[in-house]
Amino acid sequence: MSTTTLSAPDAPNAPDGPADGDMLTLRQDALHPAIADPSMDSMRILSETAMKFPEALSFSSGAPYDGNHDLADLSFHIDRYVKHLQERGVPQQRITRLLFQYGPVNGFIQDDVAQMLRNDEDIDVPAEAIMITHGFQEAALVALRGLFSGPDEVLLSVSPAYVGIRGAARMLDIPLEAVDEGPQGLDPEAVAAAARAVRATGRRPAALYLVPDFSNPSGTVLPLQARRRLLEVAAEEDLIILEDNPYGLFAPEGEAMPTLKSLDTAGRVIYLGSFAKSAFPGARLGYLVADQPVTGADGATRTLAQELSRAKAMFSVGSSSLSQAVVGGILAENGHTLRPATRELAAVYLERLQVTLDSLAEHFPPEDHAEHQVSWNTPRGGFFLTVEVGFEAGLGEMERCARDYGVSWAPMSMFHIDGGGERQIRLGFSNLAPEAIREGIARLARFINHTPRA
Repeated sequence: MSTTTLSAPDAPNAPDGPADGDMLTLRQDALHPAIADPSMDSMRILSETAMKFPEALSFSSGAPYDGNHDLADLSFHIDRYVKHLQERGVPQQRITRLLFQYGPVNGFIQDDVAQMLRNDEDIDVPAEAIMITHGFQEAALVALRGLFSGPDEVLLSVSPAYVGIRGAARMLDIPLEAVDEGPQGLDPEAVAAAARAVRATGRRPAALYLVPDFSNPSGTVLPLQARRRLLEVAAEEDLIILEDNPYGLFAPEGEAMPTLKSLDTAGRVIYLGSFAKSAFPGARLGYLVADQPVTGADGATRTLAQELSRAKAMFSVGSSSLSQAVVGGILAENGHTLRPATRELAAVYLERLQVTLDSLAEHFPPEDHAEHQVSWNTPRGGFFLTVEVGFEAGLGEMERCARDYGVSWAPMSMFHIDGGGERQIRLGFSNLAPEAIREGIARLARFINHTPRA
């Protein structure tokens, strides 16, 4: 069978169309640039590496712990949510329609999420300020689409950063400028300097993205004083802060930090949350909190979340009713608070973090650093830490490690926005049992010791 290539619209001698029986072939450079961008491929590559080398112990993902799942919980939580609605006096016909039909664009568990936010995060917003989304990724896409209206508007982002924010910006053609984090997370004065540098080029810094609690990929936590100062910088530089907080519930006892949103008194923070880590990964449910008032041409005022529903309607129409019912049932069953309900889960993650740190120290004693050239940071929680090695650790080295040594990880260079991290790796320990972590670090040590320093 012959093929026909679809040329770019302005390519000379583009064919009129395929002849009978010909198979149409598309040229990659005729697609949106983000589709061909190698930096957009990191999550797929890591997933395919896990499938290609199924026997390898994987530190490459941040999958939540899955030892507490029970099939019976699915029906239990849906039944619990139905009971919750009945207790609120919702008619049976309305309940049936909510679960079986298309639902409201912004979701129908906003009241439940609003109660949870008041109980867990001291965030007091009305239900109308909440949008239920398909996880963080849709929340980020919706927020970015609403906030950025012109080509000269720039998103500032902590670097290294979760690859999902870079991907969302790239898919929407939003320019991204890195603000490098330090050992204590993002420096507010560096944010101010970055905003002024962008403005000096004739562009407008519109928003800032960060994960203040146990950042992905570095595991850093932004100190309280820096949080307060960052809010001041946002006001001074006219920035909206996109606060991504999937890991905040898993702090050690007594070390939980107030969210930026709970400290915000000037409407500078849009809060992006997820139930993937805390409640039910498979539900793929998240939420956006945007209580900023928006006044329309007719003088009517609605919340930003309500205004952004137009974007969500075009992205996904609405979020899964069954996923919302399951999460709603989990919230109702736990008195609309997840902090007590996640303490056992937090203990699992903290144990795995400590086992990872202890195993690294066993194989790479700090006093012998000059010999092995291996060091790492020591997060107080979360799912990740970073390891510095004495050689460039890219995708090729990662695949060789998975193939020949039976352990995988993620190159930190994937997470840097403007380059960097070439000699660092990210270890995700959240979904590995302690014995698997010990064996995985032993395998990693053999790989590192057998790799020439450059």
